[in-house]
Amino acid sequence: MQNAESRSPTVEKDLHAPSGFGMLAVAIALYAGAPACWIASAGPEGPENVPVFVAGFLVLLAAILVTCGFFTVPPNTARVLLLFGEYKGTVRDHGFRWTNPFMTKKKVSLRAHNLNGEKLKVNDKAGNPIEIAAVVVWRVRDTAQAAFDVENYEDFVAVQSETAVRHLATTHPYDGGNDEEPSLRGSADAVARELQRELQERLARGGIEVIEARLSHLAYAPEIAGAMLRRQQAAAIIAARAMIVEGAVGMVDMALDHLQKRNVVQLDDERKAAMVSNLLVVLCSEQAAQPVINSGTLYG
Repeated sequence: MQNAESRSPTVEKDLHAPSGFGMLAVAIALYAGAPACWIASAGPEGPENVPVFVAGFLVLLAAILVTCGFFTVPPNTARVLLLFGEYKGTVRDHGFRWTNPFMTKKKVSLRAHNLNGEKLKVNDKAGNPIEIAAVVVWRVRDTAQAAFDVENYEDFVAVQSETAVRHLATTHPYDGGNDEEPSLRGSADAVARELQRELQERLARGGIEVIEARLSHLAYAPEIAGAMLRRQQAAAIIAARAMIVEGAVGMVDMALDHLQKRNVVQLDDERKAAMVSNLLVVLCSEQAAQPVINSGTLYG
């Protein structure tokens, strides 16, 4: 016995249904023929011609059966047809159509759908609790798989999307990643491509095509949001200080080099140390430096 994993997926078959306007004329003629038979068989005290009277009921039954074969296919919509439980094909030609009256006609939308996922509370790769949500744009690619290989393809998309988002969050850190290991916050495009690829793999068995998938909400959980904000602020301050110090050292080195090359002033080690200290204070201070006029000398 084959299990669910080895069973071959259902393959969509294209089925052409003729226009329903020709059969509409036949149905109108049949509906008009039934009363005509009854009138023709009528006598003063009842039907004189019983076979013609019975034929009127048969004509009416035929008209009803013909009417049951009519169906419409709006644009970007398909009809999956089954005959006594057997899949016969999918009609994608839009318009007024007619088919076997005993066919079961199941409507499947081919339009693009938006899934705005709910906020999920999960732990990222570092174990930090975060809130995450995604928006998924999808549509049905194979109507047969969507109709027969999954119970309800819309619920299937919702559940698999939530599973994919949870898995994505647990395999990436919230912040501080690199090119080899992108972070959820710092590598939005790479994370979106990975999410779309994983979703496509999960939804392929349901005949679903993922057009776009992207994170719509990303934040630390409320219980650690304050602490993480202070950590981010501290990291930003440290990075800014490091940049300021690096730039200040470069400017001091450039100033000393220009003074020495142009012979503006001859500085010994003690004077160089004093100038370096003063320049670093001026360049690295957060407040405006107050000038101090030195009327003496270091060697007085």
